[in-house]
Parts: sequence; C-alpha cells; structure tokens
Amino acid sequence: MATIIEQTDALLVKDYVTGNEKALEILIKRHQSRIYGFIYSKIADADISNDIFQDTFIKVIKTLKNDSYNEEGKFLPWVMRIAHNLIIDHFRRNKKMPMFRETESFSIFSIMSDDSPNIESQIISEQVEDDVRRLLEELPQDQKEVLLMRMYQDMSFKEIAEVTGVSINTSLGRMRYALLNLRKVIEKHQIVLTN
Repeated sequence: MATIIEQTDALLVKDYVTGNEKALEILIKRHQSRIYGFIYSKIADADISNDIFQDTFIKVIKTLKNDSYNEEGKFLPWVMRIAHNLIIDHFRRNKKMPMFRETESFSIFSIMSDDSPNIESQIISEQVEDDVRRLLEELPQDQKEVLLMRMYQDMSFKEIAEVTGVSINTSLGRMRYALLNLRKVIEKHQIVLTN
C-alpha cells in the first residue's frame, strides 16, 4: 500500500474530504511553488501574491468541504483556474494590468543583446519595453493573456489551456491571432522594436 506522501492528488482529495486534514497539507506542499510562482508571475508583489495564494486555498477548502469538487483527478489545473480567476478579480478591483517582469530566460522578446548596457542602450531598452507594453494593451484580453503566459511565463499550450479552461486548439488560435494583431498594430504605428 502506498504511503500518504506517494498518493495521487485524487486520493489525497478523497482523504481530505473524508476528514484527513493531513491530506490537504500534503496537496498544498506538493503544488505550492507552482501555484505561488504562477500568481507571482502575474502580480509581481510578494504580499499581494501571498494574499491571493491564501484566498485560493480558502476557496479550495470551501469547495472541498461543500463536496462540490468534481474535477476527475485534475486537482492542479482546477486550483490554477481558481488562482487565475482571483488574479483577474484583483486587477478588475484595481483597474490596472500587471507590469511585465523580465526573467533570466526571457527579456522583451529577446531583443536586447548587449550584456553591459550603457545609458543610451538602457534608454532604448526602456523605450522598447514601453512600446511592447502599449502594443499588448491593444490586444483583446484573451489574446493578451495567452501571449503573456507563453512569452513571459514560458507555459506550454497544454498548461495555458488548463489554466484558462479552454482547449489547446483555442489557446493556439488565440496566440496566432495575438501575433497577427501585434504585427498589424506595429505596422499601423510604424514602431521599430530594435536597438
């Protein structure tokens, strides 16, 4: 018989629903870095990210306690969807879209190449970043969301589909339209995204 640590998410959920509090603790520990990382990548503020992380699990607990969980073993995508919805609620309440964080593996569509930026290239880099941000604001919300998840968080289309609750084909389609629309906007404004 498998130890509780080795149990699948589905079995742990079942154990928790039947009264084993330890099962939820294991589920949270198992997925917390992925879920928190996802939230932080959207919010870029540790305190707000912690609040949303807590709210996510409060919602998870309420749903499980009410016996209204029926995701057929897809625990992580379900929790990610809850987190995703809470992030959207946060931005709606604050009426602003997230800032874009640069990561080691990705820097504004990998445009900047100089390892030691001087003041001039830094100013150009900031201008490019501003232009990209403005361009993204012109995209429909669903396209912008897929593009940000793919480009800034390096999520697979399968992960994007699970988090947004649509099919992989829909995610791919939204990405394709986002890129086509970006191209149109770039041509319309005659923006040059290079240094």
